[in-house]
Amino acid sequence: MADTLDDAQMDAQEAAHEMPPADVFMAPSVHTADILAGRTYSHFSEIPQLIAHDMSREVVLGVDEAGRGPVLGPMVYALFYLPLELHRSLLAETHRFDDSKVLTPAFRSGLMRTLCTAGTDLHEAGGWATRSLSAQDISAHMLSPSVYNLNAQAMDATIDLIKGVLARGVNVTDIYIDTIGRPEIYQKKLERIWPTIRITVAKKADSLYPVVSAASVCAKVTRDAALEVCYEPYHARAVAMGEIADDAEVGIPWGSGYPSDPKLKAWLKHNMDPLFGWGSECRFSWGTAKELLEGNKPPVNLDWPAEDDGNDMRMTDFFVGKNESAGDELADWYGKRVSEDMQVF
Repeated sequence: MADTLDDAQMDAQEAAHEMPPADVFMAPSVHTADILAGRTYSHFSEIPQLIAHDMSREVVLGVDEAGRGPVLGPMVYALFYLPLELHRSLLAETHRFDDSKVLTPAFRSGLMRTLCTAGTDLHEAGGWATRSLSAQDISAHMLSPSVYNLNAQAMDATIDLIKGVLARGVNVTDIYIDTIGRPEIYQKKLERIWPTIRITVAKKADSLYPVVSAASVCAKVTRDAALEVCYEPYHARAVAMGEIADDAEVGIPWGSGYPSDPKLKAWLKHNMDPLFGWGSECRFSWGTAKELLEGNKPPVNLDWPAEDDGNDMRMTDFFVGKNESAGDELADWYGKRVSEDMQVF
């Protein structure tokens, strides 16, 4: 997957906005061990009290993502759901949810913190879930012989999240989703899966439907925090090497992580291992990473032994003792020579 996708190209203002904040809220959806191991995982919140008390209550659900285009870090899909009658009043009017890209990092973190704080109106009414697709898994799928492209991975993440909420007994009657590709094709596929649910797939859904805006915030805050976790090993190494003080507050030097960001390219060049490139936080299938790796000649030569195709092997080779010489195939069948002076009964 080259990084020439339209949504991967960003101007300087957009790149600056995508910079992970230094004080991002570490939501429960940030699974540190999974992130550092390069694993894809899902997180589901508890069913909120207003819905748990009456599981027949009609619920609206929205889905959005964060981190589709960057070279570094996971792509996070998130959903948010709440009682249908509270859709606009609680989200748009009370808490001013909007597309995460038009909200400041501090405001996004504040909304997520409120959502995760017991006793708040958001916590009592809203449920949410995330699916974090690791950079390692994204690239592995895209570089495999049977290509599993980014759109297909994204659609499967969306479907898995919705199925997870429905499996918990939540009465979802309306779903709004920010589009992947052509909205009409995506919507028809989902309608075949859930024919009784009203489904709307639209461009810019995160700015049209508050429930999608809330999902956008969940995705963005989770991804920002995941990037901070991804950078921890590099920070620890810099401290160990005496490059920075242990208590120094250092922002993530790779910037937004998007291909057009000069900070990203500088960081990749400075931190590239000559043999292995980077860690599990990097999408090796992206053009920016591939070009750097292909243009780099490692200081050592690797000589991979060729595997024998096994065409000259006989079945009896597996039975002959190591000190016995090769002989007649049938005579050697049981690993011992048959001589004329041996009696046969």
